[in-house]
Amino acid sequence: MTTIRHVLFDADGVLQEIRGGFYTSATPFLGERTREIMNLASERERPLLAGDDDFLPVLDDVLRQYEVDVRAADLFAAVWQNIAASAASLDLVRGLRDAGYAVHLGTNQVRRRADHMRAALPYDELFDVKLYSCDLGVAKPDAAFFQKAATRIGAEPASILFVDDHSPNVAGARSTGMTAVHWRIDDGHDVLLELLAEHGVAPDVGPGPDDDDAGAGAST
Repeated sequence: MTTIRHVLFDADGVLQEIRGGFYTSATPFLGERTREIMNLASERERPLLAGDDDFLPVLDDVLRQYEVDVRAADLFAAVWQNIAASAASLDLVRGLRDAGYAVHLGTNQVRRRADHMRAALPYDELFDVKLYSCDLGVAKPDAAFFQKAATRIGAEPASILFVDDHSPNVAGARSTGMTAVHWRIDDGHDVLLELLAEHGVAPDVGPGPDDDDAGAGAST
């Protein structure tokens, strides 16, 4: 059995959440049709995850379709950019680094949000390799995402453990030979520690208290 030496983390739902939640944060802008509009926006966003096209014109088209008098940039800022990082998750990542593991970021993001995350969150300093779908040209759960991730990391897939909150992404990672666990912040960090321990992975320092101010996000 290959020893796990790398831990690859998803972002939304694992390291960060949208404050108040994906739908709740959009409700002041969209009212009663929030869920319908945001679901369509997410559907239209998906093809852009693997490229450089700007999401704002697409979001603007959705808002015009529903005759909503809201600027796409304002909605994007209030929802997609309204990110709260989990202090406990970041502490766990640091603990893994202290224990000698290489730690990496593997996330589906449109270019605009990836740029915001790089500027607003400490991921560039925290992670050894940062893998955004818009940079890789392919998005999870496609097996090619994980194959490219292993190449960028410079390791065999069997030496990488992947953490994600979406089951299809976990299955995609496993299909390439990675070990993968399904977990989200709401499950609690003690549960994640147990999942990691099942594969012989343990940080030097346990996580701090869970963040309580962030709601469920809807990104992948």
